[in-house]
Parts: sequence; structure tokens; C-alpha cells
Amino acid sequence: MGQKTKTILAIALPVQIVLVKWVGSYPLFIENYYSNGIYPYISRLLRTLFGWAPFSFGDLIYTALTLMAIRYFYRNWKTIKKQPLLFLKDILVVFSITYFAFHILWGLNYYRQPITWRLGIAREYSLEELVDFTEYLAERANHYQNEITGDSLSPVHVPYTKKEIFTKTEDAYQLLKNEYPSFHYETPSLKSSLYSLPLTYMGYGGYLNPFTNEAQVNGLTPLFRLPAVSGHEVGHQLGYSAEDATNFISFLVTSQSDDPFFRYAAYNHALGYCLVDLYNKDETKYNQILDSLNPGVKKNYKELADFWKKYENPMEPVFKAVFNTFLKVNNQKEGIKSYNSVVGLMINHQKRLGERN
Repeated sequence: MGQKTKTILAIALPVQIVLVKWVGSYPLFIENYYSNGIYPYISRLLRTLFGWAPFSFGDLIYTALTLMAIRYFYRNWKTIKKQPLLFLKDILVVFSITYFAFHILWGLNYYRQPITWRLGIAREYSLEELVDFTEYLAERANHYQNEITGDSLSPVHVPYTKKEIFTKTEDAYQLLKNEYPSFHYETPSLKSSLYSLPLTYMGYGGYLNPFTNEAQVNGLTPLFRLPAVSGHEVGHQLGYSAEDATNFISFLVTSQSDDPFFRYAAYNHALGYCLVDLYNKDETKYNQILDSLNPGVKKNYKELADFWKKYENPMEPVFKAVFNTFLKVNNQKEGIKSYNSVVGLMINHQKRLGERN
């Protein structure tokens, strides 16, 4: 690549940033012409190209690029020290190309209309509504734990392999599209990440590769939680970037599945978010609901807590802080706290169902 071309690409980076922020200020335009316009075709094409293999193409690409970068530094270190400005230009070129590819292939979804707009539900809720819904989730979690294990004492152990969970996630989305056609999932590409161990040390349950549109799941996650994580990552594939939106979609798809293990995963996961919220608002009521949980449900929560505790490390808060900043830069004002905003979505969705009935 010639220096003239590199200069043009480097200058294009700030121009792109301004253009993305400008276009992003028109969420209805993004919704109509990107998220529901060209993006579905881009995503299906990428999933057709990369989704057929049981392993992650995206992880292999990241590995190859990392090795190439190390090789470049090793072979050109003396030149870099002599001509740092040319090296800076090379860095800007890489950022420019990456920024463009990220936003064209997936990233513009950060600027679409919120899921509350599409589904016509609110986020606001009262303490009374939170208590009622948390009690409902606790009852549902107890019910499915008892149904699956045959007693209230035993934790739920999912008998499926990860591959079977991925297949059942795809089946669950086929059921969900009957009520929510916009969540139709075609050409599946749901995989266990090759980087599951690093993801665990970073504190992540999975991620979407925006360049290959592969939904990457942390394969080390306890199996009883995996359906919820899989449903979440597919939600990103469908073009929903906000974490509360994909948590909500995950709740919908797993709770409406015809599989009891998926329904247990849905209510167990949702209950966790609501309990945290309730603890911050009414600790007495929180303790009452916690005491009402079957011992088996509590054992599953302990299993999950022990899993994450095993991989705690000093760098995890740093990774979380980086991701928090990434979300805020990409139009997610609440940052990592947006995960918990799913509580309001679930409560208002349940309220709307009650109004229908």
C-alpha cells in the first residue's frame, strides 16, 4: 500500500467518526435503512460464509492478526524507532479500516431505536411492581427446579451437550418468531469460543464477532446458565446491540421455549437481576424472597458464584472498565450497568401480558 493511499485512509478516520456520530443522531433512519434494511442481508451473508464450521473463524482470524502484528513489530522495530510518524500513520490506517468494517458490518446497530420503541413497552416501574415480579420469578424458578429434579433440594444439572444447547436455542427462536416475527433467526452461527478460558478470566459470558457475525459463547459457563447466554448472543446477531435488549430477548426466547431446562435458565437468570435490584431498594423484601427459594435453586446460584470466583484476578476490573468505556462510546450511556436495565423491560412486558389476559 502506497504512502498516498495510507495518508488518505488515515485522514478518513476522524471523518468517519464525525459521520457516524452525525448519522447516529437519526435513530429512525438507522432503524429503517440499516438495522431493518441492509444489515439483515449482511448478517445472513456472513453467517452463510462462516457459520457452517463448528469452530470459530473469527477467533482464528484474531489469532492470525495478533501473530502478524507481533511479527511486524519484531521485523520492523528499528524502522519504527527511526520513523515513528510513519508507524503512527500505519496505526491510523489499521484503525480506519477496522472502524469502517465494524460499523458497516454491525456497529451502526448501536444507534438504532431502542427495543422499547419497537415493542411499545416502558422501562419505568414501581417498587411494588418489582416485588410482585420478583416473587413471580421465584415461584417459576422453584417450579421448574422441582419439576426437573423431582425434589426441592437438588440443583439442576442440564443433560445436554453444548452443541445440543445451541441447537435447542435455534429451535427456541423458531418458536419465538410466531409471536415476534422481527426476532426470526435464519442461518444460525452459534459457537463455543476458542477463547473461552480468557473470556472467563475477563468475566465475560460470550461476545458477538462483528466481522464474521458468529455468536461466541463462553464454553466454560455452567450448563444450567448456557441457554440464557446463548439466547443473549443470538440477540446481538439479530442486530440488537444494547445489553438490556439482548438480555430481554434472551429471557423471551428461553422462557417461551418448550424445554423445561431452558425455562429454568430463563427464570433463574431473570430472578438474579431482579434480586440484585430489590436488594438495593428493599433489603427486607429481598431477604424474604431469597428465603422462599428452594435449596436446589440456591445451589445453582452458588455453583455460578463459585465458578466466577475460581477465575477472579486483578485484571478483571480493568477488562470490565474497558468494556464499560466501549459501551459508552458506542451510544450506551449507562455502560455496563445497562445489563440490569432488563428488569424494567421484563416487568413492563409481563404487565402488558396481564393486560391482554
